[in-house]
Amino acid sequence: MAENDAYIVDAVRTPFGKEDGVFKNTHPQDLGAEPLKALEERVGFDPADDIEDIHYGCVTPKGEQGYNIARLLPLVAGWDVDVPGVQLNRQCGSGQQAVNFAAANIRGGLHDCVIAGGVEHMTREPMGSDGDFGSFSETYTDRFDIVPQGESAELIAEEWGFTREEVDEIAYDSQQRMAEAMDDGRYDSQLVSVETEVEREDDDGETVTDEIVVEEDEHPRPGTTKDVLGKLPLVFRGTDDGVITPGNSSGIVDGSSAMVVASGEKVEEEGWEPKARIVDVALAGVDPVMMLTGPIPATERVLESAGMSIEDIDLFEVNEAFASVVNAWLEETGAPWDRTNVNGGAIAHGHPLGATGSALVTKLIHELERTGGRYGLSTMCIGFGQGIATIIERVE
Repeated sequence: MAENDAYIVDAVRTPFGKEDGVFKNTHPQDLGAEPLKALEERVGFDPADDIEDIHYGCVTPKGEQGYNIARLLPLVAGWDVDVPGVQLNRQCGSGQQAVNFAAANIRGGLHDCVIAGGVEHMTREPMGSDGDFGSFSETYTDRFDIVPQGESAELIAEEWGFTREEVDEIAYDSQQRMAEAMDDGRYDSQLVSVETEVEREDDDGETVTDEIVVEEDEHPRPGTTKDVLGKLPLVFRGTDDGVITPGNSSGIVDGSSAMVVASGEKVEEEGWEPKARIVDVALAGVDPVMMLTGPIPATERVLESAGMSIEDIDLFEVNEAFASVVNAWLEETGAPWDRTNVNGGAIAHGHPLGATGSALVTKLIHELERTGGRYGLSTMCIGFGQGIATIIERVE
């Protein structure tokens, strides 16, 4: 075990609750602290002695997610006051960037043990509420149009010539794969239950509060059919000249995820049994109007840097921000769909912005462990034209 290699000791996530759903009354700080508490119990570390920093992604760091939520989470978790934390924002790639930064710091010898992850409560701090389309300088808008991400997804479909049926096929497979994975218990090893309160109306019409334990994702629609998907209205274009609908777009959800990333020296010192090694990472910038093609060059760059090819990778996770993003990535990289998002993706389980990146890497870790695969690659599109990628290797 290489002394300065970055190893993932364990990785977990909360269930994802749909917008205004089971986590409506859960504070983002409480939701974000759940993975920390679970990792402490599962790994058995001493936060004060072992955790040198917390890197947490959050795309809307305002209101209840403000004041550097990464610093507040260990305090909410009941940890010692000397555990620091930093909130970071690479938009949709924030949680994955937290993992990649942790790996870089460990490989550079700056840290020996870091918790990396992310949190996003899209119900209580809605997407885009930290800015508006009028906040851009004329210097920027003289160069580029400002368009919603959904329009970028439409532009991708046009550029590659994808039909409504082709993008809906990705969406249908995502829902069916997720349903099968949930039925088969494939998410059990990575999900941590969350206690919360929900309100309901009783028989007398009075509002009552129930305490519940959330143990599985709320957003999946296992009964989805191709016929249902085909009848959904367009979201970003008010005519028939488009393909993007609520059914082939990622779901708006609340959730958090995190993992323990440690050096080989720390792993051996503590006697931990890591699940994976972070092999390489990469970033890319692309046109900020087309915007969502970033996973294509990010994948190419990380493979080249690692001296690997598509054929070397056993499993892929590509964030299903919109189905057309995945369609284009599959076509350009040549990656097989039957090894991509095998347990469903964000169209099914949702996309809690700042948490998704670390959650996708978490999915890879546990599925490689379940299947005995060796290498996994996770990649995401990012607003205003970026892409991010990470390759991991299962540790036997």
